[in-house]
Amino acid sequence: MLILGRCTHEVALTQSPLSPRIIDYEGSSYKTDFWLNQGREYEDLCERLALKALLPPTGDILMEAGAGFGRLASLYSGYGTVILLDHSLSMLKDARGTWGADKRFLFVAANIYHLPFAENVLDTVVMIRVMHHLESPALALAEISRSLRGNGTFILEYANKRNLKAILRFGLRRQHWNPFDEQPYEFAPLNFDFHPDWMASTLQAAGFAIEEERAISSFRLSFLKRRIPASWLAHTDFVLSRPGGQLKLSPSVVVRARNTGTPRRTTGALFRCPACRIDTLRETGGGYLCAHCARRWPEIDGILDFRWPKGS
Repeated sequence: MLILGRCTHEVALTQSPLSPRIIDYEGSSYKTDFWLNQGREYEDLCERLALKALLPPTGDILMEAGAGFGRLASLYSGYGTVILLDHSLSMLKDARGTWGADKRFLFVAANIYHLPFAENVLDTVVMIRVMHHLESPALALAEISRSLRGNGTFILEYANKRNLKAILRFGLRRQHWNPFDEQPYEFAPLNFDFHPDWMASTLQAAGFAIEEERAISSFRLSFLKRRIPASWLAHTDFVLSRPGGQLKLSPSVVVRARNTGTPRRTTGALFRCPACRIDTLRETGGGYLCAHCARRWPEIDGILDFRWPKGS
């Protein structure tokens, strides 16, 4: 579902007419329709194993972009503050129902293209199953790079355009699009596959240096998943994921990258106003008020909502 606006008493963020489109899972049953008892235990385990291998075990502040209902949040036990960020308020409410009792967790509704964080405040950023929905990866990566400290870690998963199945289908003339063409391929509205070389150059342009890549979900085939236990498949996948990262023929690739930006002095604040982009937010009883532009960012059921400001 595309977000085009909300209630009339809310003020839209200042954006150009060419602002990227957004997919929003607000009100969806994504958790039950896609994950719970839907035969995706293998994919879930593959992502968990790769994330465990690539994620720095400890740190001060971790932010997961597109965290949804908090599926992967159990992996962040070594961090002092964990920010679960998503555009969907309903999914964040679900995440808060699971993790809200843990005081390390903050729940933030925000636009990936207008992150509400001050510069250089995050130690680690994780983004799994989000890149394939981004119309403007470069803009999102620039926001992440800005918010991440110098030498901070970025864990990214993306859908691989140049996967083995696509190569075979193209060779047999069973698909029209070329998996070797480096440009992103939109196979459905706001659903993109990315060529590994294109992704590498886009990450580099945003100030990231790739440290390690893992090819995962290589056995994402129904006949295998029906016959072999998910744990066996996933652990075999994990063993092959690191050498497979050299070829990158899998449906998904997970990347660990380092932010090459020079650490700069921060204001000490975690958040900044995503509308005027100035670190002048003041905490109020029900959210945050920007001292510069007077926009109010509410807290709704324990979730900070930085998607649409309230009028002053």
